[in-house]
Amino acid sequence: MCGIVAYVGKKQAHPIVIKGLKRLEYRGYDSAGIALLNGDLNVYKKKGKVSDLEAFIEEKNLSSTIGIGHTRWATHGEPNDENAHPHFSGSGRLALIHNGIIENYSSLKQELENKGHQFVSETDSEVLIHFIEDIRENNDCSLEEAVRLALTKVVGAYAIVIMSKDDPDMLIAARKGSPLVIGLGQDEFFLASDATPIVEYTNEVVYVNDYEIAIIKDGNLKIKNTQDVPTTPYIQTLDMELEAIEKGGYEHFMLKEIFEQPKSIADCMRGRLNASTGHLVLGGIREYANKLEGAERIIMIACGTSWHAALVAEYIFEELCRIPVEVEYASEFRYRNPVINEGDVVVAISQSGETADTLAAMELAKSKGAIIFGVCNVVGSSIARVSHEGAYTHAGPEIGVASTKAFTAQLTVLTMIALRVAHRKGSITERKYHELLVELEQIPSKVEESLKLNDKVVEISDIFKEARNFLYLGRGYNFPVALEGALKLKEISYIHAEGYPAAEMKHGPIALIDEEMPVVFIATRDSSYDKIVSNIQEVKARKGRVIAIVTKGDVLIPKMADFVIEVPAAHEALMPMVAVIPLQLLSYHIAVMRGCNVDQPRNLAKSVTVE
Repeated sequence: MCGIVAYVGKKQAHPIVIKGLKRLEYRGYDSAGIALLNGDLNVYKKKGKVSDLEAFIEEKNLSSTIGIGHTRWATHGEPNDENAHPHFSGSGRLALIHNGIIENYSSLKQELENKGHQFVSETDSEVLIHFIEDIRENNDCSLEEAVRLALTKVVGAYAIVIMSKDDPDMLIAARKGSPLVIGLGQDEFFLASDATPIVEYTNEVVYVNDYEIAIIKDGNLKIKNTQDVPTTPYIQTLDMELEAIEKGGYEHFMLKEIFEQPKSIADCMRGRLNASTGHLVLGGIREYANKLEGAERIIMIACGTSWHAALVAEYIFEELCRIPVEVEYASEFRYRNPVINEGDVVVAISQSGETADTLAAMELAKSKGAIIFGVCNVVGSSIARVSHEGAYTHAGPEIGVASTKAFTAQLTVLTMIALRVAHRKGSITERKYHELLVELEQIPSKVEESLKLNDKVVEISDIFKEARNFLYLGRGYNFPVALEGALKLKEISYIHAEGYPAAEMKHGPIALIDEEMPVVFIATRDSSYDKIVSNIQEVKARKGRVIAIVTKGDVLIPKMADFVIEVPAAHEALMPMVAVIPLQLLSYHIAVMRGCNVDQPRNLAKSVTVE
């Protein structure tokens, strides 16, 4: 995943593009570059952060009212100055920025080299801009038409923006499989991978759809598809505040987002749930609600943290709704010729709403007659548009690469959907329904209480910051929490960690346990409590060092564990939203103490929009 940003209008483009790149740096931070048109088409690019690019261009001529910029997460070619974007065409009269992968670039490159084209980078993106120029020259057509023809020949995913030295007030953009949004200002346009660079300037945006090309010229926006059919831009209003994408006094976005969870969970429920009246309405799943309630099975598809949320939801749906649930990695589901029957319900879960594997899995399921429900955070995202129905999590922008508030927000929405289905089916009693509504409504305050454990977690983090391995164990609803805790630690501290069902410990992982091995147990009071106590004793018998997440007031486990973190009591189906908080804090503080880049961990991107 990379970040692209562009501007054309009456203002100076350079400061707008650079600020936009900083806002998008969570999407890619291997290298950055900018192209400006001021008599000549100038491209400046540098390996490293946007700050490295800023230092590099400090003495350059940056005057221009049109510009494109890019922050890269490497796919083709290592991070260096040559592979950074923007890329020139062969003549140097065109410059392109690109997010995505051109899968048939190798054959295109060979064809172009046979014609005499020379390339200075290892990227597929440079091949694309050469290909576009080659088509324009050989067909004697406009740049707009050359872009359209080229995009009918390329295979893969892309969001692109192109500048031309010959058209000093024109930008051409297009997308397929990678996000692109256009902000509409007063005689000016802003283009970006998401709304974060745009919200400061305008709240009117157009989300470009797959196979669409946007031409901005002479102060006008025209959109057509790759079949040359004009389409009418659908203007939407951004529901995002500038302060939501600032750190707000926190050292890192990740810490801010961890501490935002009482609000983000409450925002998920606002207007949807009122426990005192028994009110639970999800407007996004009305039309197909009967399909969901009558489903013979539900397939949940997701990746990463969203997959862990789906695992928790599997327990919830099967217990409350009595509907069989299968949880699938989207990346595996799409390639293994899955059995999908007409009328099956597929629930696709994604923070960004742009995850490439999840989108491809959705399209596959949809083609076989499945009903698609989307659960995502970003309004106007691809998953939201592909779904038949669904629900937004309303968690607000999540900038930190390691997902935190998205996880609890997804669980909130999935729990509400399960409760609504169970109530309408009659698979739970009226009394249990109301009890769970009350419990769910109290989760934000319980998360707030859990966040007060921060100082305790800091102390534990300091003790274990040099550990080389961690083992996370849980049972039932807390097993996916163990997986999520291990993932968080791996992502941002680079410590090897594994999550397991506690009962599976004896089937292999117990061989790893010694006095050097920290073992984190999610051991809150639930139906598996007695079993988890036995598992803790087994670890202690082998000199393992136990960190236990327990229910407040527990008197048994604190006698066995080396370190105890007490969280408020909650219904076991809802406990994952509470128990995950200290695990998020543990991973954060260990990473900070190890000097890791918490918001931009190495090799990772926020949203995987390419395979």
